[in-house]
Amino acid sequence: MTENHAVSFEDLKKTGAQKSALKKRIVPLSDSIVPEPALEQFKLRIHPILKTHCIPCHGPDKSKARLRIDELNPDLTQGNDVDWWLEVQAVLSNGEMPPPEKSKLSGEDRGKVMEWLAGEIHTASIIRRASGAHSSFRRMTKYEYNYALQDLLGLPWNFARDLPPESRSEDGFKNSSENLHMSVAQLEIYRRIARKALKRATVDGPKPELVYWNASMEQIGSVEWNQHKAELEKIRKEFKNDPVEQKKKVDQFLLKSTKTPSRTYFKDLSKGTMIEHRWNYRGAKFAIEPSDARDDVVYSPDQVAIIPHGRRQKLVIELGEKIPDEGILRVRVLASRESTLNKNVPYMGLEFGWQASNEGRALIQVSQEDIKIEAPMDQPKWYQWDIVLGDIYPRNSVRKTSRLGITPSPSEHIRLVNHSASKADIIIHHVEVMGPIYDEWPPQSHQNIFLGRTGAQDELDSAREILNRFMPKACRRDISKEEIDRKLNLFQKVRPTSKSFEEAMVEVLATVLSSPQFLYLGHHTSATNDTLQPLSQENLASRLSIFLWCSIPDERLRSLASAGKLMDKNILKSEVNRMLADPRSKRFVLHFVEQWLNMELLEYVEFGNKVPAPTEKAMKQESIHFFQEVLAKNESILNFIHSDYTMLNEHLANHYGLSDVHGNEFRRVQLKLNHNRGGLLTHAGLLAMNSSGKDSNPLKRGIWMLENILNDPPPPPPPAVPEIDLADPEIAKMTLKERIENHRDHAACMSCHIKIDPWGIAFENYDAHGRWRDQIEGKPVDSTSLLFNNEPLEGIHGLKRFLLTHRQDQLVLALAHKLCVFALGRPLTFADYSLLEEIAANVRQKDDGLKTLLLEIATSKLFQSK
Repeated sequence: MTENHAVSFEDLKKTGAQKSALKKRIVPLSDSIVPEPALEQFKLRIHPILKTHCIPCHGPDKSKARLRIDELNPDLTQGNDVDWWLEVQAVLSNGEMPPPEKSKLSGEDRGKVMEWLAGEIHTASIIRRASGAHSSFRRMTKYEYNYALQDLLGLPWNFARDLPPESRSEDGFKNSSENLHMSVAQLEIYRRIARKALKRATVDGPKPELVYWNASMEQIGSVEWNQHKAELEKIRKEFKNDPVEQKKKVDQFLLKSTKTPSRTYFKDLSKGTMIEHRWNYRGAKFAIEPSDARDDVVYSPDQVAIIPHGRRQKLVIELGEKIPDEGILRVRVLASRESTLNKNVPYMGLEFGWQASNEGRALIQVSQEDIKIEAPMDQPKWYQWDIVLGDIYPRNSVRKTSRLGITPSPSEHIRLVNHSASKADIIIHHVEVMGPIYDEWPPQSHQNIFLGRTGAQDELDSAREILNRFMPKACRRDISKEEIDRKLNLFQKVRPTSKSFEEAMVEVLATVLSSPQFLYLGHHTSATNDTLQPLSQENLASRLSIFLWCSIPDERLRSLASAGKLMDKNILKSEVNRMLADPRSKRFVLHFVEQWLNMELLEYVEFGNKVPAPTEKAMKQESIHFFQEVLAKNESILNFIHSDYTMLNEHLANHYGLSDVHGNEFRRVQLKLNHNRGGLLTHAGLLAMNSSGKDSNPLKRGIWMLENILNDPPPPPPPAVPEIDLADPEIAKMTLKERIENHRDHAACMSCHIKIDPWGIAFENYDAHGRWRDQIEGKPVDSTSLLFNNEPLEGIHGLKRFLLTHRQDQLVLALAHKLCVFALGRPLTFADYSLLEEIAANVRQKDDGLKTLLLEIATSKLFQSK
């Protein structure tokens, strides 16, 4: 181990923290004081330093990067050069400028410039925030709208499937007020979705009759067993005149039937005979006939199906064309594992599919989590899924128009899939399917809306009672009598043309759910000379719930807002802790992490057969589980750069070459010292989405890290940048790193690549799919490079060490910035800078906890102001 690597990452976190300016930051200037720009200080102390060390390259003689420091206005409050001064601050604080070969800027002089800049930026930010205009007024995103309907209607269903996805803002988020506007056509779509959601949540008429499918493995495998018998009979008939040859052929056929197939198969335990499962859609000959009454569940103890471990091994149970459209489809499987002696426990998933013709087909995974099959073979156990039929999309479009047995086939089926990471077979003894399941009638979602109304009640009184309960929840505020009366007038207009009270109320409530009061969040603010305008209590509750739950406030939060208690800092902190402990906070984790890290890119990676589907799924989940773990334990934000653990399941552990991780569930796995994992930068999914698909891509990886982790995007490439000419035999035989260095030698490319390449090259030990490698085509991987200041960067460990030593403040500020943009639903401006820095400083001084950061944001003036 070199001297540079002798210090552990944990020690580097401590020594790097000692360099933090944010940890030493003093209490900010009071907003009530009108500060003055320190122009005299600039003239006497700062300008001479800039003249000696900066202006020679950024002055009248030279203007590198199109920057003339000698022409920048030092009055940041009134001047127009704030963006340039922010850039100067960034390159000075990061040590990027001045280049050591050009100028030897002392630490003392650098500190003087940094101190002046920090004070002036903070002063200008306070003044501009007091007079600036900004807006977080926007409509809900698709996912926020869906969660709001779920919480309002009490159903965890996908209501917003038909809405288009939002585009990402420049900051990388989908909830930005820049993009979330509304057209008249969109408003009509929202009304249609609201009406459909309410109809799904309510019922009209008698309870639907249940349809049952009750199938033993003998019945499901009857086609294959009959074919087996027919083949055996054919042999006997063919050699009936030659008993000796007949016995020989029969024995050969039966012996072949005792050999274990490589794919899913049926087995007669009494005879030891096995036949391969060979489902196909033609003629619907595999379809099981449903019944209107539930039979006693009787299974054939000697007949089982075995789903072996392996890529896409499954058992198809075809159910025909009578699966209901709505309600719950309950799938019960009597199953066991082949052996309880080893620790390889199988996991089973459920898919729903159909095949109408050779071209028309669909297959959807409908199980949210895989089921762990632990029952021994001699004591099989029932395992169950409840599937929301209305959420399955697409359904077979010909199931109500085509006759069973012809093509296109109207039939639909379920598939039991072995999703085990290690070798473990699943034994299926019996399958029972039934639907639509309603535990009570009317269902609870109906009762929640109609409040247990009976037909004897006065309709107008009932409508008023329903609206008085429904509208405050939907609109996130107290509702006036006049607003209720307007909706009652609408009810009286639609009632005569509606077949029932419930149908009329669905129309009225759909109007509520398609109104701006429900769809829109936030408020406009206008330019004013006043100080910060605080949010109303109701708007604060709404902003907090949209931030941490991506949805509307619950009853407790609205009650506290109504009582005026949310402005109490202790109560607000208590609510943040309560909300983060609630399962709904997983929505925040999912959507923030996916948008912050731009994980949408992972959806476009073509893994082909190189990465199994369960491993690909795990790669998409590691970063989300990791963020959740850091948040739950309030661990340091610096763990995103390096941690001594990661979150894995068996599929991903196999991908990383780690042993002793068993099962499909994610769990915290401790890593050995100097392991090549730990921290976001080494997550396979993030590395894979920033590859070319076939190999690593240092440029993508470097740019991604700068933009998403450090919030320091490189400048855009200049026009007419030359491409790498792979037709040149000299270039074609170069390594990827050599090609990039050759490309960087072009004058037009140098300014961008000098900031990107060293970071990206540090990831070269990871291949296109995020696996560690020591060699590329028989040559040792070269992941070393020189930074802008000629400091060597030795691979991923060197990258982590540099960031932990020199960029801790930048990392904390970057994450605080990203979280604030997500929390406010708008871009941050320079006017927000002083409050953002205050949040980051408070977090640094409280040991960098991730939950601490969320608490600081929620209790900040930035979050609580319009």
